[in-house]
Amino acid sequence: MSRGRYRDVLFFGVAVAVLVADQLSKSWVRQNLALGVPWNPASWLRPVLSITYVTNTGAAFGLFPQAGWLYTVIALAVATSILIFYHKLGESSWPVTLSLGLMLGGALGNNVIDRLWHGRVTDFVDLNFWPLQEWPVFNVADSSLVVGICIMAVLLLFSKEMQSALDGAPEEKSGEAGAQ
Repeated sequence: MSRGRYRDVLFFGVAVAVLVADQLSKSWVRQNLALGVPWNPASWLRPVLSITYVTNTGAAFGLFPQAGWLYTVIALAVATSILIFYHKLGESSWPVTLSLGLMLGGALGNNVIDRLWHGRVTDFVDLNFWPLQEWPVFNVADSSLVVGICIMAVLLLFSKEMQSALDGAPEEKSGEAGAQ
């Protein structure tokens, strides 16, 4: 398999895997759990993690619930931007491709599919340990977005490849090679 084909399979495969895992887990939660009632699949997990079915019409952490339609539009713009960036990036390392796939799957799962089909986002991962006992309930798509963004942030901070791609310059600029 060519390098470009491998890159496409990784990017779209990760995005689809996130979408499928996200939507299947949310469907199971909606069908099997009562709204707002924590479920603890293993008693030893109770101090750390519960599964609690909640819904959210707002942005992250339930902010601005009256503007749910706006988040769908923003998510579509973000997904389009990710696709354009992926296409323009050309050859890239697998962590970049993985990061973009995670972000695309997360954006589409939460803010497009959930809002269009259900009118709200389904959340269920409820962390209970300090300092996260007051943390909002979240889902697979949220996790995917956060992990994808964190990977990209680390790459942007430490990767010459990403800095070059964003600057549109070659990997090592003249005069800087000896300084590093």
